[in-house]
Amino acid sequence: MKVFKRTFSATIFAVAALTAAASAQAQANYALYSPGAGYVGLNVGSSNYSLGNGFGPFASADKDTVYNVYTGTFFNPNFGLELGYTNFGKIDRAGGSTKAEGVNLSLVGRAPITPSFALFGKLGSTYGRTDVSARAGSGVASGRETGFGVSYGVGAEYSFTPQLSAVLQYDEHKLKFAGAGRDRVDATTVGLRYRF
Repeated sequence: MKVFKRTFSATIFAVAALTAAASAQAQANYALYSPGAGYVGLNVGSSNYSLGNGFGPFASADKDTVYNVYTGTFFNPNFGLELGYTNFGKIDRAGGSTKAEGVNLSLVGRAPITPSFALFGKLGSTYGRTDVSARAGSGVASGRETGFGVSYGVGAEYSFTPQLSAVLQYDEHKLKFAGAGRDRVDATTVGLRYRF
């Protein structure tokens, strides 16, 4: 219990110190995302499908290349709205293939740490479209599905110039698949963002 209290106290102290540091650096960083400022970005990385592979000696995979194009705007230096399209790629599964894509709308929260480095979080919804083909007897249902699901993500941004920055982020999306309800598909990506 004492160890827990010390760890908890240390965590609170670290969060308070980071908040103070962010506040001290924020004024120089705010101009990057002033109210009404816009941005566009392109990220590429790896997707991970959290789906079962059914039965039988079928080749299976759970990862493929993912890409994400997006645009956004900020209401104030810390909060904004982002709209994007993500293609999660196609995986071999149950003697067939599974693929997914989606359009996402998220609220974005941003915390400047230094004038050129910031952390951010996202919470929103993805309208996904999935397509599953599988061999009979594999235990995996075939079919197409569409629908909304919750999405969230976290990331970091490093600005090279007032217009250009590099982004590293992790996102999770709940997508509807035939015969399986909603399952998680996540994406770890890196990319470039241009502010205007």
